[in-house]
Formats: sequence, C-alpha cells, structure tokens
Amino acid sequence: MLAILGGSGLSQLSCLEDVRRKAVNTIYGEPSGPLTLGRIGGRESIFLARHGDGHTLAPHQVNYRANIRALKDEGVTEIVSIATVGGIRREFGPGVLVVPHQIIDYTWGRASTFFEGPGAKVTHIDFTEPYSAALRKDILAAAKSCGEAIADGGCYGATQGPRLETAAEIARMERDGADLVGMTGMPEAALAREAGIEYAAIAVVANHAAGRGDSAHAISLERIESVVGAAMARVLRILAQLVAA
Repeated sequence: MLAILGGSGLSQLSCLEDVRRKAVNTIYGEPSGPLTLGRIGGRESIFLARHGDGHTLAPHQVNYRANIRALKDEGVTEIVSIATVGGIRREFGPGVLVVPHQIIDYTWGRASTFFEGPGAKVTHIDFTEPYSAALRKDILAAAKSCGEAIADGGCYGATQGPRLETAAEIARMERDGADLVGMTGMPEAALAREAGIEYAAIAVVANHAAGRGDSAHAISLERIESVVGAAMARVLRILAQLVAA
C-alpha cells in the first residue's frame, strides 16, 4: 500500500476518492492527525498531513516515530514524501520539482530511532542510499509519462527549524554538498528504513535559499505561498500517474 506524507502546501489530497478518516494511536503516541484512507485510481492509498490539520505542528514538533509506525501498522509498504524546500543549487529555483537522492542531517534532539528503550537491542541500518532507488525510478517515470519536468537527484540538507536559515548557514551547507534545504527530511527517512518501508521524496522548491537569487537579502514568505500552490498541482498529476502505472 502507498502512503503520501504531505508537507507545507499539501494538507489534503484532492485526488483521493472514497475517503474515510481513521484516528489511530501508537506506542510512540499519536501521529500528526487522523489517517485519510481512500483510493487513487482504484488503488488503496493513505494520506497523512505531516504538520497536522491546519498546519499546527512545526518541523521539530512532528512525532515522526508515531507517523511512520501508524503507517506501518496500516500495511503501508511505500511512502512518497512531499516536501517544500529552499533551493541552494543555482538551477533549483522556485517552482522546480526535485527527486533527491541524498541527505545531510543537521537536526538535533529529535527522536530518531525505533531501536531504543528498555530491552531494545542496538541496531544499525545501512543508510548509504537513504531513498529507495526503485521508488525514485517510479516517480521519475511517472513525471515523464505525464509531461511534468522534474530533476533527477539532489542532496537534501535537513535543518532543525522552525526559523529559516542564515545566508552563512546556507553557504556552509553548499560547501558540504547540499543542493536543497528543508526541515522534515530527517529522521523521517531513517525511520522508514528502520520500518522496512520504501521511501522517496518529491521536493518542491518554494524559494531560493537565504543569500541566493532573489533571497539575497531576505526571503519573501508571501511569494512562497503562490509558488507552492502552483507547483502542488503538478505534484498531484505525478502522484496520479505514479499510482496508475
């Protein structure tokens, strides 16, 4: 079963049919909100708004373990994360869609593993390639099939938030090799790997990162909303094609 994790700009999934809501709980607490179950093109799918109903959860407040565990308990085998990001690489300007292939984790203090607590064994996962190669390939193929331009590959730098970054921090991230900056990529991707769920992301570039392009001196939060709104329509077309394939 496929799950869509919606980020900023995608609080509901309009292509989901026969919708029903299901409130769930896990041993890690409540997820961000009720699961929205339904069908996309006849295929059973689940949608979860990462930031909760009404976008009330900041990135550092999201219960990532509860979200992933809730989806796992419902039989989810694949997760497509929709993430709004800032573009660091020059060609990743506002409105560009990217399927990232790597992650650098700058977050701190977030509950980041299922393998802890009384009696838990120390468990190491291979995270050389943090995103599912097969699911990335399927997303890219779906975008090509419906004629939507999408970039193949990019390194996602996950920051703590909720504030946006300084220009100096972005310069450091660029030196580290990050092409995109967001706040929710970790520990979500690692937890999905621990849970045995195929995980990939569609990153929606909402703005140039701090100190870049038209964000050289400040980031226009007003412009972000319009850019993301237009881009999400393209994301929905890709998701519909992904499920239909």
